[in-house]
Amino acid sequence: MTAGTLMVQGTTSDAGKSWLVTALCRWLVGQSVLVAPFKPQNMALNSAVTADGGEIGRAQAVQALACGLEPHSDMNPILLKPNTDIGAQVIIHGRAEGAMNACNFHDYKRVARNAVLESYQRLATRYDAIIVEGAGSPAEINLRHNDIANMGFAEAVDCPVILIADIDRGGVFAHLVGTLALLSESEQARVKGFVINRFRGDPALLQPGLEWLEERTGKPVLGVLPYLHGVHLEAEDAVPRERQPEIEEEESRLRIIVPVLPRISNHTDFDPLRLHPQVDLRFVGPGETLPCADLIILPGSKSVRADLAAIRAQGWEASIQRHLRYGGKLIGICGGFQMLGHAIHDPDGIEGEPGSAAGLNLLDMETTLMPAKQLRNVSGRLLVGNAPVHGYEIHAGLTTGAALARPALILDQGADGSMSADGQILGTYLHGLFESPPAVASLLSWTGLCNAQTLDYQALRDAAIDRLAEAVEQHLDTGRLLALLQLKRVSA
Repeated sequence: MTAGTLMVQGTTSDAGKSWLVTALCRWLVGQSVLVAPFKPQNMALNSAVTADGGEIGRAQAVQALACGLEPHSDMNPILLKPNTDIGAQVIIHGRAEGAMNACNFHDYKRVARNAVLESYQRLATRYDAIIVEGAGSPAEINLRHNDIANMGFAEAVDCPVILIADIDRGGVFAHLVGTLALLSESEQARVKGFVINRFRGDPALLQPGLEWLEERTGKPVLGVLPYLHGVHLEAEDAVPRERQPEIEEEESRLRIIVPVLPRISNHTDFDPLRLHPQVDLRFVGPGETLPCADLIILPGSKSVRADLAAIRAQGWEASIQRHLRYGGKLIGICGGFQMLGHAIHDPDGIEGEPGSAAGLNLLDMETTLMPAKQLRNVSGRLLVGNAPVHGYEIHAGLTTGAALARPALILDQGADGSMSADGQILGTYLHGLFESPPAVASLLSWTGLCNAQTLDYQALRDAAIDRLAEAVEQHLDTGRLLALLQLKRVSA
């Protein structure tokens, strides 16, 4: 069996590729189709641990959930995790192969291409349909040689492509026509239609533009997706641009601050807090002062020593110390946990030049970065409130010291993290800590919130995916989509 394959490419980053792939996957499940997501190459610092013990982009893990599947490393065979402006850790089939600069990886693409095609072929023999997500734009002229992320992949497996563009940002017709014009003749023929995303207003006002676009390009508009207010889906990489809506002043909310580090990773950890009705979570970026807060969370980092230097350069270390003096709470997750100790050692240059850096000196411990990553899905209990937790670990550090005698969690695999003797500071390697409703309620109570509510984040995420699938059914030409996949509609 060879799966029907459809690839979604975008005119720009954040055009809606991840959303549309997720929506199509869930919609096809509703059509009784055995479907899997696939992204040949992803560049992202938000990642997840797979059922086979590998590491893939977080967006592909969510897409797998939309399909009712456990995430697998074949769904994202190449993952690039930037650790400098010109270099990244290269992960192939879920395993780190080392760091490369951009020029070296460009030459390495021939090897990476084989890994991509191997994964695709394995999925193609197991599923009825594969929905593929491109990366960035297919019209990046400087990246087209040996391309494996967009048209290079589509041509290699001979699959049709639909092109999505975001009208909310403006220039949608220029994006679509310009992108098409920069493709080769064979690639242009491979584009079978357009999807316009995030439209607000009366569709009748857009109709003349749609007719012009179809006449100009000879390609059909497969549909116009509306701007879906209140739909949350985890970001592939970028820190959210929009804050959650403000609420009435009389509603007392807990203020939580997350410093945006240059190499912040897995900031999706904080999505359950962003959506919590009793929480005001703010990401604070470079050049901004850390405001007064009830809780500061130091997030994960792909370059812990460099990000620690950035914290100091921004003056945030002094702000953290002042926050603690006034009784505020502090959580460090993964790289943020490592920063809480006396020192971070990188003798092998895992994340940069070999060497050591002084930590924030808040917990009696130190960390040595190691070549082998710890990748595992875990569950257990948070000792604050004895709340059940589940999540995953992705780190390359071994942490030792007296602080670990006071763990923050007891997992099935053993103790994890640390709680300071005064109860103000909590550190852990666990990503996904806030996806457990009881754990969130316990941590908010620990931070000082009275009558903390529980929020079922996974149910919210699943409902959002259902809304995306409903938008596909209502606004896209599903008959054409099924034809492109060589599938037939299931009888109602």
